[in-house]
Amino acid sequence: MKLYISRLILGTLFLFTQFISAQSLSKNQFKVKGNCEMCKTRIEGAAKKAGAKKAEYSIDLQTLTLETDPGSAEDILKKVAKAGHDNEKFRASKEVYDGLPGCCHYERDLQETVSQTVTQAPYSKQENEYFVRGNCASCKARIEKAAKGAGADFAEWNAEKQTVILHFNGSKTSSDTILKAIADAGHDNEKYRTPDTVYNGLPACCLYDRDFTFGEPNPKVHNEEGAKHENHQQHETAANEGHSQHEKNIEGVVVTGSKAATSLNKKETGLVFNIDKKELLKAACCNLSESFETNATVDVSFSNAVTGTKQLKMLGLDQKYTSLTKEQLPEIRGLASAYGLNFIPGRWIESIQLTKGGSTVTNGYESITGQINTELLKNAKTPETSLNLFSDFNGRAEANITSVSPINDKWSQTFLLHGNGTFGNTDMNHDGFLDRPKGTQINAAYLLNYNDLEKSGFGSHFGINFIRDERTAGQVGYDKRLAQDEQYAYGVGIDISRFQVWNKTGYVFKGKPYQSIGWMNQYVYHQQDSFFGLRNYAGKQHTYYSNLIFESIIGNTNHKYKAGASFLYDGYEETYLINDFKRNEIVPGIFAEYTLTGLKYTLVAGTRVDFHNLAGTQLTPRLNFKYDFTPQTILRLSAGRGFRTANVFAESQQYFASNRSISILPNGGNIYGLKPEIAWNYGASLQQEFKLFGRKSSIIADFFRTDFQDQVLVDLDRSPQQLTFYNLEGKSFANSFQTQWDFTPFKNFDVRLAYKYYDVQADYIGGRREVPFMAKHRGFVNLAYATHKNDKGSFWSFDTTLNWVGKQRLPDTASNPQEFQLPAYSNSYAVLNAQISRNFNKKIRAYVGGENLTSYYQKNAIVDFKNPFGNYFDGGMVYAPIMKANFYVGLDVTF
Repeated sequence: MKLYISRLILGTLFLFTQFISAQSLSKNQFKVKGNCEMCKTRIEGAAKKAGAKKAEYSIDLQTLTLETDPGSAEDILKKVAKAGHDNEKFRASKEVYDGLPGCCHYERDLQETVSQTVTQAPYSKQENEYFVRGNCASCKARIEKAAKGAGADFAEWNAEKQTVILHFNGSKTSSDTILKAIADAGHDNEKYRTPDTVYNGLPACCLYDRDFTFGEPNPKVHNEEGAKHENHQQHETAANEGHSQHEKNIEGVVVTGSKAATSLNKKETGLVFNIDKKELLKAACCNLSESFETNATVDVSFSNAVTGTKQLKMLGLDQKYTSLTKEQLPEIRGLASAYGLNFIPGRWIESIQLTKGGSTVTNGYESITGQINTELLKNAKTPETSLNLFSDFNGRAEANITSVSPINDKWSQTFLLHGNGTFGNTDMNHDGFLDRPKGTQINAAYLLNYNDLEKSGFGSHFGINFIRDERTAGQVGYDKRLAQDEQYAYGVGIDISRFQVWNKTGYVFKGKPYQSIGWMNQYVYHQQDSFFGLRNYAGKQHTYYSNLIFESIIGNTNHKYKAGASFLYDGYEETYLINDFKRNEIVPGIFAEYTLTGLKYTLVAGTRVDFHNLAGTQLTPRLNFKYDFTPQTILRLSAGRGFRTANVFAESQQYFASNRSISILPNGGNIYGLKPEIAWNYGASLQQEFKLFGRKSSIIADFFRTDFQDQVLVDLDRSPQQLTFYNLEGKSFANSFQTQWDFTPFKNFDVRLAYKYYDVQADYIGGRREVPFMAKHRGFVNLAYATHKNDKGSFWSFDTTLNWVGKQRLPDTASNPQEFQLPAYSNSYAVLNAQISRNFNKKIRAYVGGENLTSYYQKNAIVDFKNPFGNYFDGGMVYAPIMKANFYVGLDVTF
């Protein structure tokens, strides 16, 4: 049945795209970017002036239909680009594009391949002509009325040129007086900026884009509020975590454009969220596991009450079903599954790309619920060194040093250093066990980058990373200096060493910017030695990964393809108690992916074949489809298959801090006697953007279903004294629905609201049950506000996040004595985090915050904590925070 459904969906999508593709452009029809009726007039006018006998532009289809003499279409499209409109042959220069009215600023795809960029000098004003911003006929009337009211004998505003021509008696008035009156009426110009209160009071149709340059020397700003705003814009820096910015200098003009700290990429066919490093500054982001506190898509939870580690969940399923990569290379997998999130410090992260649903086949076969890729700091035009110090009130301290610097115009390097330590005994629930482990971590990395794509076409990235992490947990009285057989207290020790080195090299073919080849290689060594009470667990992993990708087009850039080959080697050696488990996984693979781009749709269809020495040959097809009903209304569909091999010990260490015996029921497979996990994932999402309070707002609703063809079930219900692994016989599925609303009620105040519903069930040996520790209902609220900068560049930021978690099914403990039994379902609860930060200037930022300010914590998080060596002891039954409110302080200094 699952195979029939998947074929039906894939077939329907294929036929639908074939129908659309059949309606391809005729020979006299060309793709041209535009937004409004003004664009239509400009495009058709430019085409006719260039010799077109007939020119008709469609705003909805984004096409220009021409009647021309043979061979003249290219010259016409060049003239259209010179007028400011990108097309399939030529790209308008930035100066011309920036000079278009705000309503004509279509969305430019910076990765779109066109033949060349058409350059043209910025528009030059005549005498008594001044730049003035506006949008429509109402703007024209307002501008001309204000000018005449200030003494102009004649005033005519041109929407296309964004200029006003003034005639006036110089002995009675001046251009300064007239332009100030125009600014006071609501329209920015080359000398004065409108007060925000006046601009915000304009009709919605008149709200022009204020982050704009006319290509002229830096305009003087005389009115007091405008001067403050200009200073605020010019000094906006990466320190403003609530409102990240990007700046460019053009002929002395500072152009600042707002960039959301978290944004949904409208150009991506899949549902891809880009998380900027500014988003990570909204909370105590000490490592990757804490990087999603302000994100509604990923659920963060503690995995047990003894080791205190955190785990991520996405689409209602455990972290192991999400592909976690760093620099697009496999990162947190295998033996690193339990603690790997702690090995990527938050201050090292430049950005995170979060993909919901099956990702591209070029990144491998393991992605089932999605992919989370982390990019490290490595881009800098000028040297920058930063120091971060962090400490909470319960004995945790961290320090980060990051240094990014160019060596010359082609080479740059990054030094990353992190150290942390937890030294205090934290036992907030007074059960005699530490709420989080004590220990230290040293983490160092070096990155070297070469970029000569413009000249030679070559680019390369090299990285090396070493980690040493030691943790001790268990009862407060545990003494790690004593031998394990001499201990009277229950203790946990985790000692991890990790080394990795990687390289990514690419080449873009000269004269063919659409054609490239890239090769990625990585080696990882990971070793863990640990014990949980009287149980020992140790493991070693050697991994080598290689991926070769070739990208080009078929005819034109509407038809792109990728093809390549990959190789993965995993060597595992594990010891649990007295049992040794060894295996080598060798997986060569090949893949191909095709991208079809139409006027309003994009289809990405790919498949890969992997020849796994233990799991057999695996076919992994994936498909993503995006349809833009309008630039503000976007539908996405996806379907795909993924598979993985389960590391049952490494991925279940949260249950080792218990006295459950481990049992594996073999099913004829070659990995612990088990078969690989195989699942299909289907998804649909709708993105809608609109104006609210005169500002951009968006609502996203998505639904995903994951159907397991095979799965390694972790059964906690068979007996409270047993942990059982076995292959699925029957059905296992996860339904996930999420809706998220982002809006800005007023300037510098961002609101994010979300609701999530999960239905996750599986057929266990005892029958179909809900998967434990998964709440059906979740709510999310995030509020972020930043004040304006003062003259010294200082400002405040305020961030708060509320997570509401509904009741969760708990594992069956009915056979335990009554005092050690858990209820069938947990209580719902809410967790509130908040942070206040102060940026004193570009160089210094201080912050203070609190986690779990509601102080909700799970009472009796450890079953039978008084007798840790008894039959009923269990530290893995955690569904809520185990620590009360915790406060922290931090300092960022940039040199």
